[in-house]
Amino acid sequence: MSPTVSVLLPVRDAAPYLPECIASLRAQTFEDFEVLAVDDGSTDGSPGLLQAWAQEDARVQLVRQEPRGIVPALEACRALARGRYLARMDADDVAESTRFAEQLDFLYTRPELSGCGAGVRYFPRAEVRDGGRRYEDWINTIRSPEDVERNLFIECPLAHPTFFLRTDAVENVGGYVDRGWPEDYDLLFRLWRTGAKLGAVDRVLLQWRIWADRTSIQHEAYTPDAFRRCKIHYLLDTLARDRDGLVVWGAGPIGKAFAREVHEQGGSVRAFVDLNPRKIGQNIHGAPVIPPSGLVAYPDCFSVAAVGQEGAREEIRAALEAAGRKEVADFIAVA
Repeated sequence: MSPTVSVLLPVRDAAPYLPECIASLRAQTFEDFEVLAVDDGSTDGSPGLLQAWAQEDARVQLVRQEPRGIVPALEACRALARGRYLARMDADDVAESTRFAEQLDFLYTRPELSGCGAGVRYFPRAEVRDGGRRYEDWINTIRSPEDVERNLFIECPLAHPTFFLRTDAVENVGGYVDRGWPEDYDLLFRLWRTGAKLGAVDRVLLQWRIWADRTSIQHEAYTPDAFRRCKIHYLLDTLARDRDGLVVWGAGPIGKAFAREVHEQGGSVRAFVDLNPRKIGQNIHGAPVIPPSGLVAYPDCFSVAAVGQEGAREEIRAALEAAGRKEVADFIAVA
């Protein structure tokens, strides 16, 4: 009989942390799962730890391959999956004992959802800097499908190692794909593009490790530029596709970088909106800087709130709504 849940566990040189990960999976209160562990060319003790675990637990299947990267490793896991749900797990993280039970119950009671995430807590806490705390606080406020959608172009709104997705939904969009930007973010965009709805369990179910050598810190696919390319690719292909270009709210560094990439991908920025009187009247990348009142001249443009200052994003959302624009339909926040 096939298990209910298939755990996708790619591993590369995680020996110092793997025992904690394994222990947290062994401790799951929901036990009807399989673990598909793909060792992606580890040169440390990871293969031995995984082999010992597989010999002790029939639910664990180990595959070893030459180092090919995270996407091929995830797809190798997915090719073996037999469960109705796919649960992601990173080899350096720690799952709460009720994680699978709570996420499964969450989706059982919400059949309209294609998947969910959960709350996270970075550790060790001494290594968490201000930016990490802000991101942790932000991602832990995203719970409903509406939260996911309105925040999708700011950052990946669900933590990848908390993904708990219906297998058929992932299969329908082609699984994980390497496009030179974050594979988890790309997967969420493709799910969203098909109309899939996603949410998150309103509880911390994963301890998310911070360490200097983790792939998401080092690899070029996870740089700010790579995230920006991903966002703009899907923005131009979806929300802004049939609009008369973009109006970028914010003529600062975020807005300028966003506009540059829009041009790189063949899109059009018609204007920038800013409150700074010294910027109003200037031209940036060939587009005028206008005050908010000037938006009336661009009725068919799609607006993006491209600011990073605390509170500024909400002020722009309020201004656009007051002007009769609807979030997602007419504007979206980006970062």
